[in-house]
Amino acid sequence: MTDQDLQGKTFLITGANSGIGKATASELAGRGGRVFIAARNEEKTKPVIEELGENAEFLRLDLGDLDSVRECAEKFLALDEPLHCLINNAGVAGQRGITTSGFELAFGTNHVGHFLLTNLLLDKLKASAPSRIVALSSVAHYSAPGIDFDAVRRKTSITGLPEYAVSKLANLLHAQELARRLDGTGVTTYALHPGAIASNVWRRVPWPFDAFMKLVMKSNEEGAQTSLYCATSPDVANASGKYYDNCREKEPSTRATPELAAELWAKSEEWTAS
Repeated sequence: MTDQDLQGKTFLITGANSGIGKATASELAGRGGRVFIAARNEEKTKPVIEELGENAEFLRLDLGDLDSVRECAEKFLALDEPLHCLINNAGVAGQRGITTSGFELAFGTNHVGHFLLTNLLLDKLKASAPSRIVALSSVAHYSAPGIDFDAVRRKTSITGLPEYAVSKLANLLHAQELARRLDGTGVTTYALHPGAIASNVWRRVPWPFDAFMKLVMKSNEEGAQTSLYCATSPDVANASGKYYDNCREKEPSTRATPELAAELWAKSEEWTAS
């Protein structure tokens, strides 16, 4: 690929002011892509925008607040830009609490907010086809026993790791259900495990768990490779609804069934109804 092989392509990536997201945005902009970074804090994102130059722009987004998600989508759509790839990158892990919109913090941020954002941008993605939706899931999804639809409204456990696993299963199921619903539209979907990354997603995991975890983790630049592969590689242009690890397709958890995906979709539509 040439250095400017993404010229004329527009990307929207959530949570790209640090970590894997920043590394992904930097690569996309460096290859000529136009990149919208959707994040909560404009001051923290400003240095990234300045670093990436004229190919990058900020959008305010708090995934835990569904009104903020709606405002973000409205602002992007008002620009009348195409959208060739939505990368649902932002996430929290090991934090405890409830989102502004009333969901367990990891589930509300990692799944519910992204579900609404994706739905609000679907028509634009279809109009810009061929286009892609990339969801950052995690190998942690294998440890989720399923989804307790009552528990996603309750406060997080001590470590937050069980809730994180459920949210990552939800990310995978969302990508799979989108693939079924978008078949034939020119919009393809991908879920991926970026690898264990020493990024800010783990910033609230209590000591000493965080120290042990980071000993075996990859760099953000290494972690961005599978995101970039799913977002840009011609090798997977015709694939949809698959799960990737280390730039290779991998079999997901057996708990990721079409039935559970359809149930999650129905619940998510109810939760995000205006």
